[in-house]
Amino acid sequence: MDQPESSLPHAAVQKGQTPRREELVRLIAQSLYSLGYRKAAATLEAESGVPLYPPEHDRLLLDVMSGRWDACAATIDSLTGITERNRAVAEFLVWRGHFLELLGTGDAGLRLATEVLSRRIAPLAIDRRCVHWLARAVVTSEGAVAPEAVAECRIGLFLDLVEALPPWFRVPSGRLEHLVETAVIQQVASCICHNLPDEVTLFEDHKCHEEQIPSDCAQHHPSLCWLLEAYNYHSTGTCASEILCAHKNEVWFVRFSNDGNYLASSSSDCTAIIWKVEEDDTLTKKYCLEGHKSPISFVAWSPNDRMLLTCGNGESLKLWNVDTGECNLKFGASVKHIIASCAWFPNSEKIVCASCEPESSPNMIFTCDLEGQELEMWAGERIPKVSDLAVTPDGQHLICVCPNEIWIRELRKGREWKIPERQTISSLSLSGDGQSMIVNLNSQEIHLWKTNGSSRVPDKYKGHKQGKFVIRSCFGGSDYLFIASGSEDSQVYIWQRGMEMPIKVLYGHSMTVNCVSWNPARPQMLASASDDRTVRIWLAHKPHSLT
Repeated sequence: MDQPESSLPHAAVQKGQTPRREELVRLIAQSLYSLGYRKAAATLEAESGVPLYPPEHDRLLLDVMSGRWDACAATIDSLTGITERNRAVAEFLVWRGHFLELLGTGDAGLRLATEVLSRRIAPLAIDRRCVHWLARAVVTSEGAVAPEAVAECRIGLFLDLVEALPPWFRVPSGRLEHLVETAVIQQVASCICHNLPDEVTLFEDHKCHEEQIPSDCAQHHPSLCWLLEAYNYHSTGTCASEILCAHKNEVWFVRFSNDGNYLASSSSDCTAIIWKVEEDDTLTKKYCLEGHKSPISFVAWSPNDRMLLTCGNGESLKLWNVDTGECNLKFGASVKHIIASCAWFPNSEKIVCASCEPESSPNMIFTCDLEGQELEMWAGERIPKVSDLAVTPDGQHLICVCPNEIWIRELRKGREWKIPERQTISSLSLSGDGQSMIVNLNSQEIHLWKTNGSSRVPDKYKGHKQGKFVIRSCFGGSDYLFIASGSEDSQVYIWQRGMEMPIKVLYGHSMTVNCVSWNPARPQMLASASDDRTVRIWLAHKPHSLT
């Protein structure tokens, strides 16, 4: 049965108007006032016949400012849609205000204040500690309102009352903007292909097409790379559009620079290559870094992108100048350990390394400066055997992955904790904001954990193939909403972070895809490195021009 009109709040009693229509008018009026369009807001109120505030609001404001306390209590008692608890709180605020004003008049108001306390405040269903505090104030005069402060205190009283009264009584500041922003956030969250941070508009429902996910790449077979190089590579430094063919053996690692202007790749041919990302999304070879005698298993860009670390299997680190392509330092001169993995600190002046020593030697993690001098060291039986590590962008946490656990150390306080995994971990990747991390497991799953240790269970991603080799994944896209991974079935898999199964599978490589990297500055560009000796650059679909 419909509720009788007389019992509805004021927002629903205008004849011929639905409650939702009147709410919308009031929201728009409040927004216009907040934007400074006072004349437009007043015109809307007059033409619609819907005032921004209901009569009860204006009546209560006038009664509070005039000190008509019984009238205030009567208005509160007449309101609908208010819980009994909030009604008691509102009445307490009114009578407390009256009580403190009486105390402020000195001995003349003391008797009346005591009557208000016993007759008006004490019977209310409120926290008794509030009543006891007011009782003490009769003796101490604590909180008494002096006559010259009455107007200011009454304004504060009214604002406190508004917070205790039902939503229809007033329109919260910025309410319409909040509703619109919430709707946009919800639409973006439900868009599984959202990869256009600058193209969200209020003029239409938001939905990204799957073409916004990197998926276009020249589909030449890798065995034709020699032919493509003959015609293209030697003259331009590129190879067949989005396939980079300069390595002579398996490509194990690939990583975009932090500013997205360069790409580094490393290979079992014992070289690393720095590629320049051009404005038209093509890549040209800048430098081939030679000097390692073993396959290069990984590279690491300095946070300022001026230096690049390379690490060969069983070799020490090399530090390269990105501008000149020259090797500035070989860490073996002073660092006497075989490096398994390393990472930069955010100031680009210090690195942390994990050593991979013979079985008879202890595991070791140490930091060193760019001269190769050791600064700190953690060694001993409690130090795990580390296969991959990272430092959060704020420099606060060191994260290491061991065969079956993630080891996190809070560097300043020395606090440590571990996250166990049942299967062997092969690699680690941090989100750009350092809030999340993903690990690849040989059980053909990727697990996402919070770096602050708040995750009880990880988010899981499945669908790719991994059992024998080290496969590396990464975060990417707009606001790091996606995860990409290589796979032993020669494909690249892409997940939306909220979905367990992939939303996109990229075909093109002919052998295991070892590593992927998403361009942090160009969310529609993804790179993949494969045993087929190529690096592929995947781009979002670009419609062909009709001209």
